Amino acid sequence: MAVSKMKPGRIFFTGGGTAGHVTPNLALIEHLTGDTASFDRGWEIFYIGSEAGIERSLTVAMKLTYCAIATGKLRRYFSWQNFLDPFLILYGFLQSIYLCLKYKPEVVFSKGGFVAVPLVLAAWCCRIPIICHESDITPGLANRICFPLVKYICVNFFQTRQFLQVAQRAKVRVTGSPLSVNLVQGDAHQGRQFLGFDQSRPILLILGGSLGAQAINACIYDSLESLLRLYQVVHITGANNVDASQLHPGYVQLEYIQAEFGHVLAAADRVLSRAGANSIYEILYCRKPNILVPLPAYASRGDQLENAAIFAGQGMSLVIQQESLGRTTLLDGLAQLEQQQAKIVAALDKFERKGAVREIIQLIHMAAE
Repeated sequence: MAVSKMKPGRIFFTGGGTAGHVTPNLALIEHLTGDTASFDRGWEIFYIGSEAGIERSLTVAMKLTYCAIATGKLRRYFSWQNFLDPFLILYGFLQSIYLCLKYKPEVVFSKGGFVAVPLVLAAWCCRIPIICHESDITPGLANRICFPLVKYICVNFFQTRQFLQVAQRAKVRVTGSPLSVNLVQGDAHQGRQFLGFDQSRPILLILGGSLGAQAINACIYDSLESLLRLYQVVHITGANNVDASQLHPGYVQLEYIQAEFGHVLAAADRVLSRAGANSIYEILYCRKPNILVPLPAYASRGDQLENAAIFAGQGMSLVIQQESLGRTTLLDGLAQLEQQQAKIVAALDKFERKGAVREIIQLIHMAAE
């Protein structure tokens, strides 16, 4: 899809709660405004998020205009906070109305999460075109609330269409996930240099998600001696989860990687990861043999279980359920990954790499006309 010349204007980006609701936005913003941008510039970009959410901390480095609004969480369980949340959502809606009338954006791009709902409702009331992006195969609650109001629904995977209402399917564009320049241009040599690793053993990358995964972290610490006989290990623990007592040659712990993540992923030979849709998309895009450990149903809405099952069924991933994760199952899973490497790599080669950034920016331009 060709990208035509874009007129200058304002865009509101929103999405938050987890890094998965933020990082695709940051990739789009990077391509629209960064030094490596390959598209016409001139867009004035605002990020609408919560006062203390992860979206605020992740956008600081990009020096965007950040506007905080009140948000309520859309819970599926009983909490006394549920009685307060409707008032927070209403207040966030009124704040969003004010922002829309004050700044008059040409388009709103929503990555989902509970922070997006007030802004999407306000933009619809103000007749501002809205584009939503859904990463998971089954849409989350916030996006399902927003979908009837939007002009386009961008999705990572074609399977998502079957979970939408018939009237919404005409809005769907299978764009894939926007990826940062550093990830698309990841360099394995730079990744090894960043980690201090050599080529003596393959590299195992452990990803527990932006908040970390205690079950995965505990299993890695328990299995580390055995893992280090086979691999050099880079372990992304999540915020405040680094164990300073775990000091071993060939083992690197990091809370989070930003600028160097593309290089580290390029250097990795095997990946053990949560089954969040954005993480899966990056792993499949980079053709990395992988084991997925989805969040269990009691800790989520079940989206990671569905994500993992579909890609395991297509032969692109192996799955270990968290309930059975331990030293033995991890080492057995990695042994199986080695044995099935050729089959898994062949399946990964069939995964279509979409030009998400180009397609979504074209949709932004079309919506703003």
